[in-house]
Amino acid sequence: MSSTEGRFRSLVSPGILKIEPYKPGKPVEELRRERGIEKIYKLASNENPFGASAGAVKALEEVGGTLNRYPDGFGYELKSELAARWGVGMEQLVLGNGSSEIIEMMVRLFVDEGRNIVTADPSFSIYEIVATAQGGSVKRVALDEGNRVDLDAVLAAIDADTSLVILGNPNNPTGDAFTKGEWERFLGGFPKGVALLLDEAYAEYADGGDFPVGRDYVNDERPLVVVRTFSKVHGLAALRIGYAIAPAEIVDYMNRLRLPFNANKAAQVAALAALRDVAHLENSVEMNRRGRERLQKFFGRLGVEFVPSQANFVLAKVGNGDEFFEALLDEGVIVRSTSGFGLKEWIRVTVGTDEELGAFETAFENILVGKVGR
Repeated sequence: MSSTEGRFRSLVSPGILKIEPYKPGKPVEELRRERGIEKIYKLASNENPFGASAGAVKALEEVGGTLNRYPDGFGYELKSELAARWGVGMEQLVLGNGSSEIIEMMVRLFVDEGRNIVTADPSFSIYEIVATAQGGSVKRVALDEGNRVDLDAVLAAIDADTSLVILGNPNNPTGDAFTKGEWERFLGGFPKGVALLLDEAYAEYADGGDFPVGRDYVNDERPLVVVRTFSKVHGLAALRIGYAIAPAEIVDYMNRLRLPFNANKAAQVAALAALRDVAHLENSVEMNRRGRERLQKFFGRLGVEFVPSQANFVLAKVGNGDEFFEALLDEGVIVRSTSGFGLKEWIRVTVGTDEELGAFETAFENILVGKVGR
């Protein structure tokens, strides 16, 4: 029980009491306050270290004079661009306050007491948090021996009470991705009467030639919802905007839940500009590819086990993840301890700039020499 729980506990929905609050990556400002370190490198939250599109920044500057007006609640311009980009109807799109809100809407649509979701373990903790809040239960499916999502085991875990399956591709925190062939075999065995959410937050970074694009599998016969975000490759994490591609019927149900004006105007105009800046997108993907390869070669040279990644982060096995995380903080480097994901021997490192990666590599080797956490 939390130290704050007490006199109001009986008023709270039971599902909420079961939840451990989501813990984001440690903020730079917090580390500076705690340890008095000025030069800090944050490689913890899978942000785009190369920043947002210049066009998106300019679009934000132009919004200032209209802050007293509500945004377009339908998101017409952004959805028009997305519809053209993906070859879908606007009625197949819904915007969210980050992709996390869309995930929450999906859970609220399909999950309640007596029903369960099936998801990979470990995976993005929001899946479990929102399902638990709804009164549902969670069936966690362990990764295979290669730390990859085991789609056959996911299928086997679905039972009569399963109403929703949630999968990330690439998966967070491992960075692995299932192939087009694996995905299509999975869909071939997927039962009718169960909804499916495919979280593609990191899909733009996946450069495997056999990576399946979720939109290609959305149709009116299958309750599949594909979620993407502008927080990662587009560099708009501060603005919180994402979107889903889904059958029009499911979008209609989601719109009944969606709060008015959930996608703010600044987010909409910046996202629209970001979509149009193809050069920024391509540069971010290429710079990430180089940085990811650098990290993986670095771990390989040191004999440190890691999971081959298709995302903008790499998961590495360091012995005691929490101790290693703390030791890196002393060096002014923030990564993500994955003990909260159940991976107590690992850390997750976001791909950064050359300077950031250099600082991480120096700190990492210094800690190895000192045998911290090993």
